[in-house]
Amino acid sequence: MTSTNQQAVVHGDVVIVGTGHGGAQAAIALRQHGHEGSIVMIGRDDAPPYERPPLSKEYLAGDKGFERIMIRPEKFWAEKNIDLRLGAAVTAIDPARRTLTLSDGARVTYRKLIWSGGGDPRRLPVPGAVLPGVFYVRDKRDADAMMQALADGARRAVVIGGGYIGLEAAAVLRKLGCEVVLVEMLPRLLARVAGEALSDFYAAEHRRQGVDIRLSTGVHSVLGEAAGRVTGVRLDTGEEVPCDMVIVGIGIVPAVAPLIAAGAAGSNGVDVDFCCRTTLDDVYAIGDCAAHANPYAGNAVIRLESVQNAHDMANTVARAIMGEKEAYNALPWFWSNQYDLKLQTAGLSLGYDQTILRGDPESRKFTVVYLRNGVPIAFDCVGTMKDYVQARKLLESGCGRI
Repeated sequence: MTSTNQQAVVHGDVVIVGTGHGGAQAAIALRQHGHEGSIVMIGRDDAPPYERPPLSKEYLAGDKGFERIMIRPEKFWAEKNIDLRLGAAVTAIDPARRTLTLSDGARVTYRKLIWSGGGDPRRLPVPGAVLPGVFYVRDKRDADAMMQALADGARRAVVIGGGYIGLEAAAVLRKLGCEVVLVEMLPRLLARVAGEALSDFYAAEHRRQGVDIRLSTGVHSVLGEAAGRVTGVRLDTGEEVPCDMVIVGIGIVPAVAPLIAAGAAGSNGVDVDFCCRTTLDDVYAIGDCAAHANPYAGNAVIRLESVQNAHDMANTVARAIMGEKEAYNALPWFWSNQYDLKLQTAGLSLGYDQTILRGDPESRKFTVVYLRNGVPIAFDCVGTMKDYVQARKLLESGCGRI
């Protein structure tokens, strides 16, 4: 690991922006495919590459220490001659000179650039949202700050957002003994990613675990005391919910501003082709921020916010840089751990027109099959590993490509 020098110009044959799953896997895959040139990884985090999903689950709960969520031991990067430049963000790209400017004043030149910048949490656009005690879940610092608030005695939480991040955080907070009110502006949980059967199941499960769920409810403002700490949330119904902390999980904004400013095409993230190339010469983009035509979405241009997507796109780019151009067509899959429940999803349920329920949600083991024109395109499997394995085989055979 190197220390940055504001006057230095560093060169990387391949420069990777982002030290999450995608960036880390890109570096690993390049070495695995025989790349012998220099690799420089640039990350806003101060810590070496680590897994993000456990931040709202095992790490926040204290079940896993930081060493157990590191993607590789710290010494691995030096052993593979991968230069980590941490604690700095890219502020500008000069594609003509192939030069990056960093937030600490340093400059980095590249032959090939892989952008794996991910996204920034979407901010809550209401009065009081910047008060101390309002948290987002993006990186280790966010999770550490929440853990410190809990250690300091926070026991009443309002979670804003009924997607996976919000539900996972609610589950952990209940496990830690906190009172939790979860606020979702849509009529059901997981409304953007799942059908009603799964939504209803998780709503019932969280309520059984003691979470107070408010659906079709928005947030008017966050309330604070004179010293500035959060004291509550005012809902759009006028009700004031007292709390010691607020956790916001309402999506992400793709972190691609320097790419777009440099001329890369993109409106929702940055556009990439079948090999994850942007419209800038020798610049690739992978992971949450990469808008691509996905065969499991009828070739609609979408972004996928998942570890699988970042990992598989990284492999596609590493092969392309090494001269093995193959179209990215990996099966999307996801997972979520809440309480003692494990949800595994295969495929994309976008545009489904029918669902089939296999099993009984009351048993807490069941599968929801999503179909379009009578063809299965996605599966949500709760506690049904056998169904999940079979679903992946079915979809990878070509069934789920609509």
